[in-house]
Amino acid sequence: MIRVNAQIELDEREIQEDFVRASGPGGQNVNKVSTAVQLRFDVAHSPSLPEPVRVRLMALAGRRLTQEGILILEAERYRSQRRNRDDALERLLALIREACEVETPRRPTRPTLASKKRRLDSKQRRGETKKLRGLKPGTEH
Repeated sequence: MIRVNAQIELDEREIQEDFVRASGPGGQNVNKVSTAVQLRFDVAHSPSLPEPVRVRLMALAGRRLTQEGILILEAERYRSQRRNRDDALERLLALIREACEVETPRRPTRPTLASKKRRLDSKQRRGETKKLRGLKPGTEH
């Protein structure tokens, strides 16, 4: 079992890993060894995730989520397969932890009386400045 937080634990069997050849630097190694990891996690059918977390995770996943509800994370940052596996798993856990956090809704507030007065005073001053630009020298408004 992989512990995500105090309430959620994932079964290792829910995570599928495929190893593919990585792109980028690495010399001959990159052409011979499959070090990049493609981690797959079935968000839509996971028994480990509570429903609210599942919904938020699917929203957070964005284009990394397939139409079937499978989250695909690719890790090819490192040259070793083990480090890429750890990186992909850590990114998955971070995403699930982020989905666990409930965002508090914003409560709209009204502007204070003092802020309204300041706004109107500044508009008045600005208007006066602009009015003075249009006057010809020696004339009154």
